[in-house]
Amino acid sequence: MAILEVCVDSFESAMAAVRGGADRLELCDNLVIGGTTPSRQLFREIRKYSNIPIHVLIRPRFGDFLYSDTEQEIMRQSVTEFHELGATAIVIGMLHADGSLDVNRMKELMELAPQCKVTLHRAFDVCRDPHEALIQAQELGVHTILTSGQQNYCTDGVELLTELVSMSKDVEILIGSGVNAKVIQEIAPITKATSFHMSGKKIMESAMSYRNPHVFMGLDGLSEYELWITDEQLIRDARKAIDAI
Repeated sequence: MAILEVCVDSFESAMAAVRGGADRLELCDNLVIGGTTPSRQLFREIRKYSNIPIHVLIRPRFGDFLYSDTEQEIMRQSVTEFHELGATAIVIGMLHADGSLDVNRMKELMELAPQCKVTLHRAFDVCRDPHEALIQAQELGVHTILTSGQQNYCTDGVELLTELVSMSKDVEILIGSGVNAKVIQEIAPITKATSFHMSGKKIMESAMSYRNPHVFMGLDGLSEYELWITDEQLIRDARKAIDAI
């Protein structure tokens, strides 16, 4: 079965993804920095208006995937909360300092959400040995691995992606980073993948008429007057490409 997963960090983006034909959502906050754990309130609001599966990203901060004991405890609490709210899956990933998959901490979080499926997110793309990590993920009972083939864009990771799809047994290889309709058409026949992950973002201008150009509330150079929202048409186009696989 071909799958289109759309990553969203707002109610508006979630509804656009649903209308465009997404099979499921990956829900996060702060997509502009790679995504962090979303609020329970956002999850609840989206669930009111859609019944498609919601996979929830559990990531306490921006940056690497080497977490402190306190951060692990925060993730434990988040997993428990979203499990109780009815998340379809938790999206997790943590590494040791040497780049290997932190199997014990992965297992600890998974045991807190026995009714949830599990996605290993793009911590996989910065791990030391993707082939070893795939085997470990299969042994853990991970259902999905989100990956670009350890490259910035999936189109540059086709060789590894093809290997992973061939090697995977019960694990879904979910291709992400740079995915759109054209990319799906290009790499699906090569990789034999049938699952794709995208955000389909477009930049919308803020409705603010007064703007102070001298202040940045977050990352320097990132405008507070540009909003990143999922484009329904981009999702529709990707849906057509997925259906043609």
